[in-house]
Amino acid sequence: METLAQPVASLTGIGPQSVSRLEKLGIYTVQDLLFHLPHRYEDRTRIYPINTLSSGMTVLTSGTVEFTDVLMKGRRSLLCRISDSSGYLTLRFFHFNARQQSNLSPGTLISCFGEIRQGYQGLEIIHPEYKIISSTDNITEPRLTPIYPLTDGLRQSSLRKAVAQALELCLKNKQQLTDWLPPTLLDKYDYPSLNNALLSIHEPEEQITAEQLQQGHLPALKRLAFEELLSHHLTLLNSKNTVKKWQAPVFKVNDLQSEVFIQNLSFQFTNAQKKVIEEIIYDCTSGHPMLRLVQGDVGSGKTVVAAYAALLAISSQYQVAIMAPTELLSEQLLTNFKQWFSSTTTEIVYLTGQIKGKARKQVLDTIKQGTANIIIGTHALFQESVNFNNLGLIIIDEQHRFGVHQRLALREKGQTERSRPHQLIMTATPIPRTLAMLQYSDLDISIIDELPPGRKPVITSVIPSNRREEIIEKIEQWTIKKHQTYWVCTLIEESDVLQCEAAEKTFEYLTQALPNVNIALVHGRMKSTEKDTVMKGFKNYEYDLLVATTVIEVGVDVPNASLMIIENAERLGLSQLHQLRGRVGRGEQESYCLLMYQSPLSNTGKHRLGILRESNNGFVIAEKDLELRGPGDVMGTRQTGLMQLKIANLNRDTDLLEPVQEAAEIICAQYPDSIQPIIDRWLGHSNQYSEV
Repeated sequence: METLAQPVASLTGIGPQSVSRLEKLGIYTVQDLLFHLPHRYEDRTRIYPINTLSSGMTVLTSGTVEFTDVLMKGRRSLLCRISDSSGYLTLRFFHFNARQQSNLSPGTLISCFGEIRQGYQGLEIIHPEYKIISSTDNITEPRLTPIYPLTDGLRQSSLRKAVAQALELCLKNKQQLTDWLPPTLLDKYDYPSLNNALLSIHEPEEQITAEQLQQGHLPALKRLAFEELLSHHLTLLNSKNTVKKWQAPVFKVNDLQSEVFIQNLSFQFTNAQKKVIEEIIYDCTSGHPMLRLVQGDVGSGKTVVAAYAALLAISSQYQVAIMAPTELLSEQLLTNFKQWFSSTTTEIVYLTGQIKGKARKQVLDTIKQGTANIIIGTHALFQESVNFNNLGLIIIDEQHRFGVHQRLALREKGQTERSRPHQLIMTATPIPRTLAMLQYSDLDISIIDELPPGRKPVITSVIPSNRREEIIEKIEQWTIKKHQTYWVCTLIEESDVLQCEAAEKTFEYLTQALPNVNIALVHGRMKSTEKDTVMKGFKNYEYDLLVATTVIEVGVDVPNASLMIIENAERLGLSQLHQLRGRVGRGEQESYCLLMYQSPLSNTGKHRLGILRESNNGFVIAEKDLELRGPGDVMGTRQTGLMQLKIANLNRDTDLLEPVQEAAEIICAQYPDSIQPIIDRWLGHSNQYSEV
């Protein structure tokens, strides 16, 4: 058996327990060990004198024990003070025994390693690693110490020994590891060979510093990050090609029905909408499954484009399933679709978890019999009891709000032995081009980059929070004019509880300050039905002012709401601020968004909020957000959840995104045999991408 493919059990010191623990990390073979890369490094290459230490450093230092004492006040702890010729340092242990206490007796010379923190009596290390030593000779390491991702029961020392064996078997004999990146690419980017790159990362040369590795400037690290991103990109392209091999319903364009549908609209399609419709028609008449993502700014008219796609399906005697993430959004879709299809005989039904008993049975029967043409609902659409008669098109609104398995379950309802339904996915979150190509390369992407004529841009102002009283007065005047207002509360802490508390306090404060204004509250910890009731009430003008957390980012269309105040605006990303701002500006009147910040505002903060004040273009804002914050923050955890990266860092390695796409094209065209080995090497046994 080739050494790389040998099971880890063949290595010295790896017993059955270690094998099962390594498998939890996706490590089955010797090759998997080589590609299990350190996520950080510890610097034990030098001893730091105590007077050079400062809070936040993680270092190796040494000293002589001055005294050891058990502190009974508060949480019981063992304190040990050590000193060298330059100063003293406290070591603190919360878990200790009598033996440890006697080992650390006064006069004992020890080395210790850990993170320096500011304690009550100066600098300290909590639970340091320490050794009793006879002298400070030979206590340093020749190079940085790699720290690997672990799982319960597995120690760093055991993993390091296993990796060292793998390096000895494979890399140090220079024969085992095939480099699947073509030499032309290695030359173009001046990357080292794979063998040398892996050796540099597992056993950094003595001159390499932790800073160089952290900042990602090292050619070895760049090369591995490049190849890892490439493996993800190739996987998505593979997935796309697999989808294209399936058959799909062939929709026919019925000119008469199209004409009636278009004439029934109270507006005309923009050129951008027409272009996207042409792309959808091309996909749906090709005989292969459409898998298209439609991006469009808030208010650009994505939903009516989706309605036209639905018209193609029902004109060809197929059913359409439309899934939205909340009942409120699905109801909004229902209202729009009923209006747009009012001049046709199309049967539109609605299905959510709230519909029970006879009403539910009736809806399920019409879906199964095929008399229902368009079925709109929430995740209830993919429950087992729902059986479609002839599902030809799936439309998913705000796709990132659904789990992969939910989308897959819906698609399987329309799948036969050889055919799959078409899928149209919509998002109002503009995704920067480079990022879209990397994250969504399994989808064809359409962009609606034009707003309908006559839509007024939202006027945006940036104001300090000490002008809060002026803003409250403005709300009172606004309410007298019969306009509605959003007040959005945000906090820097990633905590629903704290955000909701902030919203509740603001609600109480504004209720007292504005006794003549009807105020409602909505936040993430309310039940869905409660949130929906409040939002419906706001839409129906039962309330003048809605105090909310960022749950309204993707929400209901309230044309009469034309003023938005966003607290602590400096703490949110530009794309999220733009999404929130999109809740206003949907009616005839001028609309305003006030970005309220806490003073003092940093130069970066001023620049960021200035971008939002100057531009209403979501795509421009998304690109700027990418420049300022990096891809990980722009995409948010919901969307980057697809990528589990070993060494690449989306925030640090933005400059690799375009070269990765170019390289993928070259490899697909000229080196197709390299595709699967690159994917297997990096993604191994983890099935991260489902065909959805």
